Amino acid sequence: MPSAEIITIGTEILLGEIVDTNTRHIALTLRDLGVDIYRTTTIGDNTERIASAISEAMQRAEIIITTGGLGPTVDDPTREAVAQAVGVHTEFREDLWQQVVATISRYGRKPSENQRRQAVVPQGAIPIRNPVGTAPSFIVEFVSARRSAAAQASEEVTGAIISLPGVPHEMEHILHESVVPYLQDRYALRHVIKVRVLHCAGLGEGTIDEKIGDLETLANPTVGLAAHTGVVDVRITAKAESEAAANALIAEVEHDVRQRLGSAVFGVDEDRLDQVTLEILARRGWSVVAVEFGAGGLLSLSIPRTIASQDFLPSDLAGAVRTAKVDNNADVALGLSVDTEQHAADMVLITPRGEKVHHVTYGGPPRSLPRWATNLALNWLRTTAQEAE
Repeated sequence: MPSAEIITIGTEILLGEIVDTNTRHIALTLRDLGVDIYRTTTIGDNTERIASAISEAMQRAEIIITTGGLGPTVDDPTREAVAQAVGVHTEFREDLWQQVVATISRYGRKPSENQRRQAVVPQGAIPIRNPVGTAPSFIVEFVSARRSAAAQASEEVTGAIISLPGVPHEMEHILHESVVPYLQDRYALRHVIKVRVLHCAGLGEGTIDEKIGDLETLANPTVGLAAHTGVVDVRITAKAESEAAANALIAEVEHDVRQRLGSAVFGVDEDRLDQVTLEILARRGWSVVAVEFGAGGLLSLSIPRTIASQDFLPSDLAGAVRTAKVDNNADVALGLSVDTEQHAADMVLITPRGEKVHHVTYGGPPRSLPRWATNLALNWLRTTAQEAE
């Protein structure tokens, strides 16, 4: 099974001026093809540094995908960097130039002289047509000697450097229309990798690890944890020869995880805690109103009827919640008061079954307290509503 590395190119990414979405899209695409991804890298617009990153990747991976740096300006250095990494010169391709001319003519314009740079590729490169933009892509195949850890000897490995545009819609089109078929044919890709993410709340990462730690040692599927603020994800990844086989492997482990973690698992994949909570309330036929102090409006993003009340002091949270419930004729009222100075939060929950209060303290960074407390409050509301079902 081939391994891959992704290299995103652009100083604007390093400076935080734009968000890199290309890496995630490529990674998900390769994952579904069954390709292992071991490293991603971001490099600024510097030919030598890009060439160095590619050269290093060539010693580790069969598939290297770069994005960005294929434009017409002098600060688009990917073509030269790839050529330098594989030890060849660049060359002008008339067929690629005609593609550039044809694309630009669709907009009623003539190409400028500097756009001829986009018809330059490393010698011997396999061109990839770009039907949705002006920057042709290319593939440079290479053979390198890699030391086999098992045999303690060198073996020849055939790989491919695939350079794609940085513009997301161009990159995505070329990736799916041209690169995926190339990879499937070139590496006889017959496996798929499927991922299932279980979202958990109410249990910390350490507690979850204690409950399912033995599953984290499995080889296939693999199980891993990712902690967020008030939420922990359990990621189950399976590799198989078909989607159905991968799903079957995941289903067995998922059942085991759910048995061990119980109601702490609130959703899967794209589910969100607030969404799941409101769906449970809707099934119960309960309307809800919320009151928040010091949470920065985070609770209002989850519960539409949220009052950032100025008529009550945070110390009278229970009174504010009772008043909000009556004034809005709601079945359920949730209150949250966050005190970043004391690293603590207070919660009040009133349901048809009565009134409960909850005080929690927080040991993390103060800026994360509002998000953590909001997720705790939502999960309290979720589990209370579930118990009433």
